[in-house]
Amino acid sequence: MEGKKLDRNSIVGFIIIAGLLIWMMLNNINKEQDAMKKDAEQAQKEVVEKTDVVSTEKIADEGVQNDSLVSESLRAKLGQFAYSATLPSAQGGSTELKSEKLTLVINNKGGYLSEVQINNNKRFSKSSNEIVSLIKDNNSSFNLELHTTDNRVINTKDLYFEPQLSTEGENQVLSMRLKASENQFLEFRYVLKPNDYMLDFVIRSQGLSKIIDLSKTPELNWDLEAYVNEKSVAYENRYTRLYYEYENGKDNDLSATSKSDEKTVKDVSYIAYKQHFFSSILLTSKPFSTASLVSKNLVLDEKVDTLFTKDFASTMPLEFTAGELNYDMNWYFGPSDYKILKSYGKNLDNIVPLGWGIFGWLNRFLFIPVFGVLSSFLPYGIAIIVLTVLVRLLISPLTYKSYLSQAKMKAIRPEVTEINEKYKNDPMKKQQETMNLYSKAGVNPMAGCIPAILQIPIFYSLFQFFPSAFDLRQKSFLWADDLSSYDSVLHLPFSIPFYGNHVSLFPLLASIAIFIYMKMTTGDQQMAQPQQEGMPDMGKLMKVMIYISPLMMLFFFNNYASGLSLYYFISNSITIGIMYVIKNHIVKEDKIHAIIAENKTKKKPKGRFQKMMEQAQEQQRLKEQQKNK
Repeated sequence: MEGKKLDRNSIVGFIIIAGLLIWMMLNNINKEQDAMKKDAEQAQKEVVEKTDVVSTEKIADEGVQNDSLVSESLRAKLGQFAYSATLPSAQGGSTELKSEKLTLVINNKGGYLSEVQINNNKRFSKSSNEIVSLIKDNNSSFNLELHTTDNRVINTKDLYFEPQLSTEGENQVLSMRLKASENQFLEFRYVLKPNDYMLDFVIRSQGLSKIIDLSKTPELNWDLEAYVNEKSVAYENRYTRLYYEYENGKDNDLSATSKSDEKTVKDVSYIAYKQHFFSSILLTSKPFSTASLVSKNLVLDEKVDTLFTKDFASTMPLEFTAGELNYDMNWYFGPSDYKILKSYGKNLDNIVPLGWGIFGWLNRFLFIPVFGVLSSFLPYGIAIIVLTVLVRLLISPLTYKSYLSQAKMKAIRPEVTEINEKYKNDPMKKQQETMNLYSKAGVNPMAGCIPAILQIPIFYSLFQFFPSAFDLRQKSFLWADDLSSYDSVLHLPFSIPFYGNHVSLFPLLASIAIFIYMKMTTGDQQMAQPQQEGMPDMGKLMKVMIYISPLMMLFFFNNYASGLSLYYFISNSITIGIMYVIKNHIVKEDKIHAIIAENKTKKKPKGRFQKMMEQAQEQQRLKEQQKNK
């Protein structure tokens, strides 16, 4: 029998039929996949609606939809923590916590704060009313690096935590758990309290002692780039630095001016990333055994606006307790305000630069309380003026004594000149006779210096106080729109070295007041101070200082807080008035001569210091005589 052969038509028909069959099979497969996809999406939607996740993001690259994909693609990479990828939170998303003070967003991925907003505080911006945000747009990272028993390195910032939101009274509580199973997890626990800048924060683990390699220390890493929030980048950067507390209450900081600074310290109880007027602080009840701290200056050119001032980084090893992690901590996100920080009783007020020693004491116990009372019922600019008046009245006795001493020195200058001429070849005798004249006339050459020295702590304390006063932030007065920043009245089309590209009016007025004050007093000082052989001509030096001091004031304070410049302007203006009254109505020349003449008739016992000086001078004179023989 003859075998059948396939002709061309049969082959074409076969191909067509085969093509139809393949098309039908593919079509059915696509329909089944579409149906499965819709069913899966519906199921996922129902699961998401039952969770406390506020918003969802795109499914992560490593997100999975069934256990078979986990076992094949992720278990090799994550080990037992691959379980977390099977949970609905592995799709991403975040949870928002909000109070009167703060708005926080915590991401499922990493379980850390991705946004921190300080409510009711606006950053400086000419174009918008943007709220101050300490954390946003990935400027911060918080990561715990763990080592597993199967030789893996796990970074929590790359894994997904399961959120669970609840309330405890008025507190909002968010538990973020990175799960190896339902009963094995690492937890970040946030507690937001009403009307508070401080959060409770807990890092703890449960059932991970057989998963985590206890012989390798976990490392906690916290990084933050500090946003510019104020008017002047250069001025804000000057007060932005990393502070820390260590060894049971000691505090220190990294350099604010160096390009980069780093330290490794022991027993650290808090780390503060302080910006000029806002701070991000991590506190721990169980001190970190060590902490590696780094601060990098990002403002390379102060003339150029920039987004960030400093790049802060901290690395702290955590210790296991009975095979688990258990750290009770706190987060503070809020104003760098002395009063608020002190209210927590955790030494956080030490990050506010009020000065050391007596300068800090004056600010803490005098100027801050007094200014707080004044500003509670007066506008802030008026409160500065009233504070200035009170300070000038407080030190007016010192001003009076200083001028009285100058007047007395001026009155006896002819006699001092006569002694200098008479004993010009005998320096020791000249000095001895001059001291005798001072004693008889009742004149103390140091009396003019001592009041000025006593005023230094007050002026320096206020120099520290005004730039640190959070209450002055964005408070206006006259032409100044922000008493915590410079009061620009004219923008220059160029930049002057050390001065800037604008003209601030309060420093200009303060410089003029200093010039007038020095013109009033320099003449009297020149007359009071006799020219000494071998010494520089003080008269010429005084004349030069009349012009140098106001210029220094003008250049130095042009970019400083206008509240500080306002203080110096008012202070010097009041001083001019006080000096005018003293000079023309209180301390008159004829009265000074009468007082000196009366003192010369009195027999005054020599003081111990004067006797010692005379004995030393006599011994020195005898030695000189023996050398000349």
